[in-house]
Amino acid sequence: MEFLLMNHPLDCPICDQGGECDLQDQSMAFGSDRGRFAEIKRSVVDKNLGPLVKTVMTRCIQCTRCVRFATEIAGVQDLGMLGRGSREEIGTYVEKLMTSELSGNVIDICPVGALTSKPFAFKARNWELKGTESIDVTDAVGSNIRIDSRGPEVMRILPRLNERQRLNDPMIRGADGLFKAVSWRDAFAVVAEVIQQVKPEEIVGVAGKLSDAESMMALKDFLNKMGSNNVWCEGNGSSLNADLRSGYIMNTGISGLENTDVFLLVGTQPRVEAAMVNARIRKIVRATNAKVGYIGPPTNFNYDCEHLGTGPQTLVEIAEGRHPFFSTILNAKNPAVIVGAGIFERPDKDAIFTTVEAIVKKGNIVRPDWNGFNVLLLNAAQAAALDLGLVPESSNSIESAKFVYLMGADDVNLDKLPKDAFVVYQGHHGDHGAYHANVILPAVAFTEKEGTYENTEGCAQQTLPAVPTVGDARDDWKIIRALSEVAGVRLPYDTIGAIRSRIRNVAPNLLSMDEREPATFGASLKLECTQNASSTPFKAAVDNFYMTDSITRASKIMAQCSALLLKK
Repeated sequence: MEFLLMNHPLDCPICDQGGECDLQDQSMAFGSDRGRFAEIKRSVVDKNLGPLVKTVMTRCIQCTRCVRFATEIAGVQDLGMLGRGSREEIGTYVEKLMTSELSGNVIDICPVGALTSKPFAFKARNWELKGTESIDVTDAVGSNIRIDSRGPEVMRILPRLNERQRLNDPMIRGADGLFKAVSWRDAFAVVAEVIQQVKPEEIVGVAGKLSDAESMMALKDFLNKMGSNNVWCEGNGSSLNADLRSGYIMNTGISGLENTDVFLLVGTQPRVEAAMVNARIRKIVRATNAKVGYIGPPTNFNYDCEHLGTGPQTLVEIAEGRHPFFSTILNAKNPAVIVGAGIFERPDKDAIFTTVEAIVKKGNIVRPDWNGFNVLLLNAAQAAALDLGLVPESSNSIESAKFVYLMGADDVNLDKLPKDAFVVYQGHHGDHGAYHANVILPAVAFTEKEGTYENTEGCAQQTLPAVPTVGDARDDWKIIRALSEVAGVRLPYDTIGAIRSRIRNVAPNLLSMDEREPATFGASLKLECTQNASSTPFKAAVDNFYMTDSITRASKIMAQCSALLLKK
């Protein structure tokens, strides 16, 4: 303990790690009440690692946890040990930012206050915070997280919500094009009047990528009662076949990937689409020298990967046995195919999935003891939406729509929407969808509600409210339930328990919390597709890793990350 504390500064009162510091705990348990070191303590120049990680390197005890994490887990050589003896220090080999998609994790693994959260610096002490267990809904993995809040404000894990960008009150766009705040009663009256005047086939509903299962169930039931079947979740495309669950989940399971010896990645970049899944793949590649083949646009992987091609033509060659990688699949014990969800948006998606299924069949990838066919979803709402049957009746419903209900949908393409269409935007941040809206209904964020989500491997998980709601915002399903009554088609549930009883009749697997429900039927039961795959190369599904949804786009910290860390 004396050696560890020899050069460590006595600045616990001003250190953000105070109260949750491993060195403090060890010193209290095993340390002395006085030290015998009488020499001058050394100091180390702080490093600039970017907008997420704050450094006070004089506090570093050279445990090398951050170096090992960067090298062995993140797969980047950003940090290393420099110097010898008393001049030994951790830093970058050349002055550069830490740009890994997992860089923020070094904050958690640092046992002292050398690496702390820059956005959280000097904001609060850990004993002032209320911890709430939740899940990360910014991708389809559903990583377990803890939201630390103080009063109405989220302090850690998520960027601090900018109240000026939150939607606080119901609003109606006036004749001058400006929004004015109104009561819930007035907003519902306007929406109900419009929706009753349009034909059922002209009503369209789109659920956003952060929507919970309860809200999507309510949206589907409401539009169905209005006579419309045109409801879907953004990211799933407007004509996806959701009849077989095995066709859109990760059948191998995230932990099951560790038994794989050959990976074929089709149109997916796990490093930016699902960083934790990518870390699993990298772990097995390093441990067993598993082979990875990738079809898609050129990109950077942090493990050995063979770039096979950029488009569906390479996939066809593998399916026909004309590509050398087909032999690699045949000789593998447990091969796996991972298809990116970005393919859902392609017009030739059915042909691509048919080609993949041919590879699965010829390569013996699906067997009674092994299912290596996987789809890596992008968003937290996608799996539950498909389980609940949010699949539109018409693939061109937007083009003829007169009434569009956007429930947190900010990335849906509305270019072909008729100019006289009436748009309702229900969400928590005034993002892209709000600009098209005639009426805005304020909803709560996932940190403020209880909701059910299903991750990419088919495991249902739950969020719990960590902070109070903002302004006059309400839960998504409650808004739709109230609107249905004003519109004359009252939904038959008033509590979250009642709506979950409704979900039990449609998708009972969504109520098995923290349990992975495997698909019952295999992909071989799909109908044959006569469509041919186009020669258009696959595109990157994630353009900006730091701004993927309305919450991250509203974050100042994510804006700084985007500006600094994505510089070429």
